Amino acid sequence: MGRVVVEVMPKPEILDPQGKAVVGALPRLGFTQFTSVRQGKRFELEVDGDVTPEILAAAQEAATTLLSNPVIEDVVSVVDATEVPA
Repeated sequence: MGRVVVEVMPKPEILDPQGKAVVGALPRLGFTQFTSVRQGKRFELEVDGDVTPEILAAAQEAATTLLSNPVIEDVVSVVDATEVPA
């Protein structure tokens, strides 16, 4: 069984209230080295068999038509899960 990982992030010009809340909380917890946070979404799509170029192309199409809102979000990556660092 294969798995495709899709990552979606808000476009840079879109406000990110969740990221803003996280960046405000980090210093209170002792994490003072971080100056900005953007919160996105990660999807894991499982497929029967191996992840092929055709599967990746279908996942890219699904990402742009269903998994993301192209008005406010960018699809950052669509990759075979075996290529994602642990």
